[in-house]
Amino acid sequence: MPENNGGSQNSPEKRYWFYILAQASPAARNLHAVKLADKAFQQGDRACIVCDTMQQAQDLDELLWNFRPDAFIPHSIVPDSASTCSDPVAILLCPPVAEEWDTVILLSATLPADADRFRRLALIAHNDEEVLDQARSHFRQLRALGITPTVHDQRKA
Repeated sequence: MPENNGGSQNSPEKRYWFYILAQASPAARNLHAVKLADKAFQQGDRACIVCDTMQQAQDLDELLWNFRPDAFIPHSIVPDSASTCSDPVAILLCPPVAEEWDTVILLSATLPADADRFRRLALIAHNDEEVLDQARSHFRQLRALGITPTVHDQRKA
């Protein structure tokens, strides 16, 4: 995760990022999410990746198992809000609870209503028109909550 700010309107301890990938594949998006989750885990954060389908959750699970051959990233899939997770990293198929996670990585089409309560929120979009439209909607929703996320647009690199 970047070292500091997430926008001038955010409190110092809250950080919000938008990552727009140059690649057009969902696999690149999943890999970027796993890299962010690993970095958060290495920094001692509890991190979750929020997705919409069990297939995506299983793809992320496979990536987390194989991401670092020299180390293990303890994680589990959380299928619903009734399930709990004691691992430092989770793949959620339900909205995250702000108090349970230090870093929330959003791949879901739905921005949680309480997104302004997360300590760190990273939204990742790959270069696909439908996903970019979702990202634009999320950006407008965050702005309506008074949040100006830092945008990292890799298409401009």
